[in-house]
Amino acid sequence: MGIQDRDYYRNEGPSVFDSLIPRGVMCRWLIAINVGVFFLQMVSQATGEPWVNQWFVLDVNAVRNGQVWRLLTYAFLHGGYIHIFFNMLFLWWFGSDIEQLYGRHEFLAIYLTSALCGGIAYEAWELAWGSAIPCLGASGSIMTMLILCAFHYPRRIIYAFSILPIPIWLFAIFSLLGDFLGLINPTGVAVVVHITGAAFAAVYYKSQRNITQMLSGLMWWRNRRPRARLKLFQPDPEREEPVAVSANSSTAITASGSYSVDEHLEAKLDAILEKIAKLGKDSLTQEEQQILQQASQMYKKRRT
Repeated sequence: MGIQDRDYYRNEGPSVFDSLIPRGVMCRWLIAINVGVFFLQMVSQATGEPWVNQWFVLDVNAVRNGQVWRLLTYAFLHGGYIHIFFNMLFLWWFGSDIEQLYGRHEFLAIYLTSALCGGIAYEAWELAWGSAIPCLGASGSIMTMLILCAFHYPRRIIYAFSILPIPIWLFAIFSLLGDFLGLINPTGVAVVVHITGAAFAAVYYKSQRNITQMLSGLMWWRNRRPRARLKLFQPDPEREEPVAVSANSSTAITASGSYSVDEHLEAKLDAILEKIAKLGKDSLTQEEQQILQQASQMYKKRRT
């Protein structure tokens, strides 16, 4: 295992707080939600009114009519006990490792984004072929977890059917080959969603982009912080005392006795404060930190 595969090497990994809580918390919540929704499916079908499937399954025509929530909600529905059992089993096996690597929030973002991409891909595929077969299941997101695990832990051995030892990368390849064969000879399984999940995992791993950071960057209205207004100190002319100013100082004294701030430095300070509001203080370069320190010293002199 190379250094890039170690947990502490990844900048977007879990925080110190995440390491103190039980492993796979978000993964357990997803499993609980899937099982809870499946229970609702069974109850609604037993009553003769399967409203859960009617409202949340990925129905191609319903999405065309504006019910776009189905592009995501289909991933929380399942078609039977065996379907949900193996999906939740694989979700725990592979998803808990991905949550440990990336942290709870990023893991959830990966899961939901891959499900959404799979729903969009299936919608486009069915429209292209003129079909309208409903789709449900979390297999696309679970395929994403499998491929990401194969990228991070290529030497890991898993046991197929609890007997046959096989490297995880080989298991992933066999799974993808079966899906591609399903495109040629349709088997009633939404293999397009599986392939999309695998493609999403490959793009995500290679690009190393953090989804939660990208989303927080898009929500610019939440990142804007009111800038503290600077108040100029106006000394009492009758009690004015001489002030020593160095030759390279960024401030000067006007004839009225007030301070005149270097406009060039203030413009740089505005840009630095805006960068801190968006990206945090750790994003500053050494030069920007020096400018911030210089401005701080300047305003301290003005208050004395």
